[in-house]
Amino acid sequence: MTVKMKTSVTLTARAECPSHSLSQVAVRDLVQMIDEPTARGGTNKGFTPTDTALSALIGCTNVIGHKCAAKLGVDIGHLNISATCRFNRLGVTLSDEIDVPFEEIDLVVISDGTATQDELNAVAADVAKYCPLAKLFRGAGTVINEDWQKAG
Repeated sequence: MTVKMKTSVTLTARAECPSHSLSQVAVRDLVQMIDEPTARGGTNKGFTPTDTALSALIGCTNVIGHKCAAKLGVDIGHLNISATCRFNRLGVTLSDEIDVPFEEIDLVVISDGTATQDELNAVAADVAKYCPLAKLFRGAGTVINEDWQKAG
């Protein structure tokens, strides 16, 4: 008997929001705090919403990167990933409606595996095709500059 994998699933999150800035978001049996820094009236108990989005891109790049590398038979080892984002704050300050608040993201991925630079480039190309967070950002108009490198 062949088991057919679902192609679409429902993701669910719920939150208790005890203040104007703090959200205690529950997914499965985990809770994540999303908050604002004290300088903006928060309690600094978690990442800001925008920090959370940027960190989700890093986490997704790691997971999908390893899946793509396995599919290609490439050893990427462990990854160190950094993201630097040019973010337009006019929307979050209610100054102006912004179509693309995350204007540009520089994503640097450093692999300590045995993969060659050509193999890393192939993994990067697959990650761009399959990473749902990268697709979400790019679909919204964000430019993502990816730089996959071998650890030096």
